[in-house]
Amino acid sequence: MTQIFPRFAGKTVLVTGAGTGFGAEIAVRAAQEGAKVAIHYRSSKAGAEQTLARVRDAGSDGILVQADIISWEQIKRMADDVWAAFGTLDVLVNNVGDVSSEQMSWKELTQEALDAVIDVDVKGTLLMTHEFGARMLDQGHGAIVNVGSTVVVKGSPRAPQYAAAKYAILGITKSYAKAFAPAVRVNTFAPGFMETERLLQREDWKSGRREVLISQTPMGHIPPPEFVAGACLWLATEESAHLTGGYMLADGGFNMVGA
Repeated sequence: MTQIFPRFAGKTVLVTGAGTGFGAEIAVRAAQEGAKVAIHYRSSKAGAEQTLARVRDAGSDGILVQADIISWEQIKRMADDVWAAFGTLDVLVNNVGDVSSEQMSWKELTQEALDAVIDVDVKGTLLMTHEFGARMLDQGHGAIVNVGSTVVVKGSPRAPQYAAAKYAILGITKSYAKAFAPAVRVNTFAPGFMETERLLQREDWKSGRREVLISQTPMGHIPPPEFVAGACLWLATEESAHLTGGYMLADGGFNMVGA
């Protein structure tokens, strides 16, 4: 079992999309490390309540906040709720993302699928970074982690709109990293494939893609989301104090991009 250090003792963390999947695991990991956690959900209230129970089991506490992040007004209301409850926010993890998981080929693209991904992944991430980052700037400190994807490395013939949206997050991250420096840092964390419930149900995953990807991954396995939650949160710790505008991937060596 990995030893967990209290890197967020006395800190407050908001995780979007924390009712399910990776978001839930980031929220629980932050709580295990000492943070009070604001657990955001749009429609997964039962899941968010389950995450809150796990946060309390970890010895911490938190609140539930609901918003559809495609609405700036709802984002402002959520920010008001977070500051009213905590008085401050140290860390925002923008985890929410639409991956068009039902789409198996570029040929299946629809206007609705395109609009949904752009609204949530691009507009939602930008507005969350904008609104919460501005308030963090006013308080004089903060860290924002935008959950991106390794899809920006190789693209997605399955769902091009998803790759386009995740590429846009790099531009959002870099722009606000410059705008908010030095008080507030903004970085992108890019996990590779993680065996979330959503992924396990995908047709391509069940029909051989999992085995192909494992064979191409030097670390030799596709991890559950809790396995990489700590790496995501590292971008919001003091250990990464000189890192902003960055892109960090944790994919078991599958892509190996860089210098």
